[in-house]
Amino acid sequence: MSANRKLVMGNEAIALGAIRAGVRMVTGYPGTPSTEILETVAKQNRSNIHVEWSVNEKAAMEVGAGAAYAGARTMVTMKQVGLNVASDPLMSLAYVGVKGGMVVISADDPGPISSQTEQDTRNFAQFSKLPVFDPSSPEEAYLMIADAFELSEKYQTPVLFRPTTRICHACFSLTLLPDLEVPEPEGFVRDTMGWVIFPRTSYENHIKIEARNEKLSEMLSFYAGNSVSGGKGKKGIASGGVSYAYIKEVLPQEVPLLKVGTPCPFPERLAKEFIEQLDEVLVLEELDPVIEKELLRIVGKYHLDVTIRGKLTHDTKNAGENSVESIAGDLERFLKSVDEEKKTEPVSEKVPALPVRPPVLCAGCPHRASFYAVKKAMKGKKAIFSGDIGCYTLGNAKPLDMVDTCLCMGADVTIAQGLHIIEKDVVNFAFIGDSTFFASGITGVVNAVYNQTDIVLIVLDNSTTAMTGHQPHPGTGRTMMGDVVAKISIENILKGIGVTFVETVNPLQLDAAVDAVKQAADAPGVRAVIFKSPCIAVSGPGKLLCIDPDECRKCKTCINQLGCPAITINGGTVEIESSLCYGCGLCSQVCPFHAIGEVKCNE
Repeated sequence: MSANRKLVMGNEAIALGAIRAGVRMVTGYPGTPSTEILETVAKQNRSNIHVEWSVNEKAAMEVGAGAAYAGARTMVTMKQVGLNVASDPLMSLAYVGVKGGMVVISADDPGPISSQTEQDTRNFAQFSKLPVFDPSSPEEAYLMIADAFELSEKYQTPVLFRPTTRICHACFSLTLLPDLEVPEPEGFVRDTMGWVIFPRTSYENHIKIEARNEKLSEMLSFYAGNSVSGGKGKKGIASGGVSYAYIKEVLPQEVPLLKVGTPCPFPERLAKEFIEQLDEVLVLEELDPVIEKELLRIVGKYHLDVTIRGKLTHDTKNAGENSVESIAGDLERFLKSVDEEKKTEPVSEKVPALPVRPPVLCAGCPHRASFYAVKKAMKGKKAIFSGDIGCYTLGNAKPLDMVDTCLCMGADVTIAQGLHIIEKDVVNFAFIGDSTFFASGITGVVNAVYNQTDIVLIVLDNSTTAMTGHQPHPGTGRTMMGDVVAKISIENILKGIGVTFVETVNPLQLDAAVDAVKQAADAPGVRAVIFKSPCIAVSGPGKLLCIDPDECRKCKTCINQLGCPAITINGGTVEIESSLCYGCGLCSQVCPFHAIGEVKCNE
C-alpha cells in the first residue's frame, strides 16, 4: 500500500480530514461512537493542534468557541446525548456566531447500540437553525469535513456534523489528499456588540440567521453532497446518511434516487425538481422522518401531486438502524420488483443467528467488589441504589442486581436526593464513576450538601474512563497532549464542598469495604465512600487463582453471588478459567470453605 494510502475506520477518516483542513483545536468528551476522532487527532498531531478531553461536553463546546472567536479552525466531538449537555452554549453560539471555522461532531447511534436514546442530530440542527452535514460513507466524511469548515467560516456559524455508528466504525482504504492552505488565526478582535449576547442583538441576529439559511438552502442544491441519480420512472427514492450506501447495493439503476447530504438547511430547489417528476417517493432514513417531513413541506408549498411514503405512513420502521437487508425489503414492497440479481437474501438464510451475549462486568473488575460490598453491608435494610452511565451500569445484572435507576450522566446523585426527600426511612445510595464525577457529578453533590439531603455517595474510582476506551480525566494526572499534571483529588473536592464523612477504601479488601459502607449508612448528612482500585486494563493481571477440588463443596456461592465470567461449571465441577482470571481475589474472600487460592493454584 502506498504511503499516501492507508486502511482507516470512519472516525480516523474524519480526524484526518480535519487535520487536512487545518484544524488548530480539538476538544470533546469521550462517548461511543465518536471517541476515536479526537484520539486519532492526538496520535497524528504535528504539534500545532491543541487536543483535550474536557471535563464534559459543555466545557468542550465553550473552550472550542473561545478558539473560534480568535479565528482558529476548531472541532468539538461528542455523541448524540453529549449534545444535550453542550446545547446551552451551542444554542447561543448559533446567534453569536464564530470567526474561525467551528465544526461540532455529534455522532448519532441508531439502534441504539451503546446509548440511552436514539435521538437524531438532524432535528437538533433544525431546532438550533444550524447547518448539518450527514455523510453517507467514511470516504465522504473525509472530504465533507473540509466543506463543513469552509461553510462555517464563510457564514461565520458553527456547523453540525452527524456521522452515525456505521459510518464511524466502518473501515475503508483512504487515499490521503494534500493539506489545504489555511491562513494562521488572526487572533481575537474586540467587538462588544458582536461577541456579547444582548437580547436586542439576539433578535437582530435571528433575522440574519433566517435569511442566511434561505440563501444556504439554494446554494446547497448545487453542493456535491446532495445529488440526483437514476432513470426516469415515476417511483423514486430519497435518502441520506448510511442508508444511501445500503440503497446503492440493492436499488435497480433505473429508479430515480435523491441523496440528501445536508438535511438542514434542506436543499429545497434540488428536492423540488426531483419530486415534481414523480408520482410516489419512498424515503429511507434512520431515526426520525427528517427528509420525509421536508419533502411533505415542499409538496404542500408547491401544490405538487406526489405521494410521500416513509415512517409517517408506516411504510418503513420508525426505530432502530437500517441494514442492506431491511432496505431491500422496503424497496421490494415499494417497487414490487427489485432486480433479482441484486435482491439480498435475509441474513438468517445465509448464516445461523449469533448467540446472545449480554454485557457483563469484566472478570477482575473492581466494580463487582464495590457492588458486592454495598450489597452485603445493606443486607436486610431498606435501600435504593441509583446508578449512572458507564461500566458500572452493568451492576444491574444478576446476581449483583445493584442498579435500581439510571437516567443520564450525573443523575444518580440528584435522583437519590429526590428519592430520599419522599422516603426518608430509606438509605439512598448514588453510584458514580471517577470520570463521571468530574463531568457532571460535582454540582449534584453541592446541591445535596446545600439542601441538607441525606445520601450515601459511592465513587467507583478505577483511575480511567473505562467504558469508552480508557481516556484520561482530571484525576489521572495526564492530559491528551501528553503532559503529566497534578492529579485532582476527589477526596479533597468532596471535603471542600462540605462532605464531612469521606472514606477511601480498596473494594477488593472486602471486610474493610463492608465496614466503610456500614459506617456511611449509619452516619447523618451527605456521606461518601470512595472505592479506589484501578481498572484491570490499567493495573494488569495479578496471580492466578484456582479452586481446590478437594476443598470445594460445589455450593456455587462464588457463582451465585458474584457472577464473575471467569468462574464456570465444567461437568458439574466449579472451575476458574485461567485465560480470564485477573487474580482480584474477591472470590477467595466469598468462598465459605476457603477452597479458592493462589498458592495451590500455582504449585
